[in-house]
Amino acid sequence: MDIKNRSQIKTVRSLITGGAGFIGSHVVDKLIDLDHDVVVLDDLSGGFENNINKKANFIKGSVTDTVLLDKIFKQYQFDYVFHLAAYAAEGLSHFIRHFNYENNLIGSINLINLSVKHKIKRFIFTSSIAVYGSNQTPMVETLTPRPEDPYGISKYAVELDLRAAHELFGLNYTIFRPHNVYGERQNLSDPFRNVLGIFINNTMKGLPMTVFGNGKQTRAFTHVNDVAPYIAKSVDMPDTKNQVYNIGSDKPYTILELAQIISSIMGKPPNIRHLPARNEVVHAYADHSKFKKAFNVKHTVDLVEGIKQMVDWSKKIGPQEPTKFDHPIEISRNLPPSWKSLLQNEE
Repeated sequence: MDIKNRSQIKTVRSLITGGAGFIGSHVVDKLIDLDHDVVVLDDLSGGFENNINKKANFIKGSVTDTVLLDKIFKQYQFDYVFHLAAYAAEGLSHFIRHFNYENNLIGSINLINLSVKHKIKRFIFTSSIAVYGSNQTPMVETLTPRPEDPYGISKYAVELDLRAAHELFGLNYTIFRPHNVYGERQNLSDPFRNVLGIFINNTMKGLPMTVFGNGKQTRAFTHVNDVAPYIAKSVDMPDTKNQVYNIGSDKPYTILELAQIISSIMGKPPNIRHLPARNEVVHAYADHSKFKKAFNVKHTVDLVEGIKQMVDWSKKIGPQEPTKFDHPIEISRNLPPSWKSLLQNEE
């Protein structure tokens, strides 16, 4: 291609919120591979600046900052918005309700408002299978969501708002409902979410893997390489417009089975400490037939192989000290006792 023709190609510009985080940083990489001009917005509350691809433009800030959002939408004139920023701690969300809704719901609405005003071509939203609550399994997109925790409620509210914005303003969207994603760059220091990271980090430190209840809860664990590439490529697929997709692995495992697999891979005898059961959905795994058909998925990462990759990466960065949740706890009644030492400000 000669220089003249190359100059006539319009740059595709995308905003990625949460792009310094775990899944977000992998989506950034894939978008850059697809020749997007990427702007990352992240407040670094759960992500790390060194996760961000050097070819991306990084802006430190929050989706709750409407002045900043207005400025960057005007400055960059985005084609697409990929909204991955969230505080995704389902269990903790019961005790930080205002914080949860401000960040996960109101922050999302701020982005939707500006996406409508600036005529964004498509809004890509990472929701969660938390929207289903204690529903029949495997969970399919045709089920009526009935979320049971404030995190899931906020995610479903954003889904509903996107549909309303599409009907009235023509804002196109694609919604992904991932679940239990793991892999390289996961925040090992977060003690409230990402059971796989918690188990690996504790094992490296010689601490027990803490299991709430009997450990027979079931989840399907999904490697990030089975999620990020499809989120990135969705905007190039017209048929995925205004659709909702479960995205992740099919096979469920109990938490005890997960602990056994991690112990075996790390060459350590299982060291499990049971804690009182907490308020959570017992069985949560999804059907992905719609997603696999739309994206022509032929292969997914095997759990054992994926954990081996994550363990190798984790050993390179070494064990991490748990970070405290640095916002006030709004309700402390029924708070799991094991969390209290990890919270800075109880009510």
